[in-house]
Amino acid sequence: MKNQIAEIQLRYRPRKMKGTKITSSKTAFKVFLEHWNMDSIELYEEFKIMLLNRNNEVLGMHTLSKGGMTGTLVDLKLLFVVAIKSAACGIILAHNHPSGNLRPSEADKNLYKKIKKASEYLDINVLDNLIISRRAYYSFADEGV
Repeated sequence: MKNQIAEIQLRYRPRKMKGTKITSSKTAFKVFLEHWNMDSIELYEEFKIMLLNRNNEVLGMHTLSKGGMTGTLVDLKLLFVVAIKSAACGIILAHNHPSGNLRPSEADKNLYKKIKKASEYLDINVLDNLIISRRAYYSFADEGV
């Protein structure tokens, strides 16, 4: 009997989201809100990734995880698999706080630092990390975090 080895395939079909170009945290917030379920934004936490080309045009959006009312898990391997498979040059991260409190927790800050460090090895720019609610957002980049 021969050993069976799984075959791994990679398919890349880029489609820009209507030529949307991210020029600020405000633009990123608006694009994220367009792809967020407003019925659940105040119910449970989600973590999403916006994938960008070198010109900061949106290649796509990916929901990495959905959690509970107080948190969600983020697997860095899965995050970077999505970014690499989409040939993204840059990413913007976002998650919501169902409570509406936009202040980042220590866990939020530590995760962001970990993602930034890993991204440097892969030459993928992490342009921002947003904490969002239905009406407002907190930008790590704008706040110098």
